[in-house]
Amino acid sequence: MTYSLAVDIGGTFTDIVLRDASGRLTVDKTLTTPHDLIEGFFTGVHAVLKSADLRPQNVDGVVVHATTVVTNALIERKGLSTALLVTAGFRDILRIRNEHRYEMYDPQIEFPEPLVPAELTFGVLERVRADGSVLAEPDLAQVDAVAAQLKAKNVRSVAICFLNSFANPAHERIVAKRLNELMPELFITMSSDVAPQIREFPRASTATVNAYTMPISQPYLRRLSERLAREGFPNSPLIMLSSGGVVAAETAGRNPVRMIESGPAAGALAACHYCEVLGIDRLMSFDMGGTTAKACLIEDRTRR
Repeated sequence: MTYSLAVDIGGTFTDIVLRDASGRLTVDKTLTTPHDLIEGFFTGVHAVLKSADLRPQNVDGVVVHATTVVTNALIERKGLSTALLVTAGFRDILRIRNEHRYEMYDPQIEFPEPLVPAELTFGVLERVRADGSVLAEPDLAQVDAVAAQLKAKNVRSVAICFLNSFANPAHERIVAKRLNELMPELFITMSSDVAPQIREFPRASTATVNAYTMPISQPYLRRLSERLAREGFPNSPLIMLSSGGVVAAETAGRNPVRMIESGPAAGALAACHYCEVLGIDRLMSFDMGGTTAKACLIEDRTRR
């Protein structure tokens, strides 16, 4: 008989569901352990296996993991010190934003402070044209000087977002390679990897969020994979993304920005499932966690 396991880590509780091939469920709930998420993860997993009288080797189906850890790190500003490297002359990209207001007629509107402060935003002399051709190669001596400042300021992660890198990512890769040589322990995010799209603010903000949360997500997911293998679980974990799809833990660790709605996406998928099972065309689900609350509205279920 095949058994599959699902674990959802929220801000307050960690929920575990064990499912056998017949559809029978065994569930458990335990407190989340913010100081070490893996502790709460395996406390719950061991409890549900004990209830079902199983061993890790019996869980020969998928192990799926959803979490709001990335969301909570952003909301609570609990990420580690992060820097941003941009094309010289564009240091204010996170403050200028895209000049849009979420309240059009509020002249006193205040936006949240950027994740990266001005003193950790560095301009690098380089330039790529809109068609991807190179106007100026990166100044590696300047990159070396920036690396010295990153070390002095104890920066743990860096995002790189150069002008028009969606058309030609070569300069971001050159600078990332140099930083990795000088600071092997540094977490590095390139905008051309996580958001290769036109417009500088969407790429810069996405790369910054990814860099801000990578020091939290990547070590955690690596340790989780290693612990599952060590305890005898046959398969590597699959991590749920904001889209509702799943990827390998290593991929998710490099792209935590894609996990921002990981936990809520699982709830939305469950709501869709019950729409189908119950034949309901319109349904609203509400998911309240310890840190955030999420709502999902499904309209016209039969429309494809």
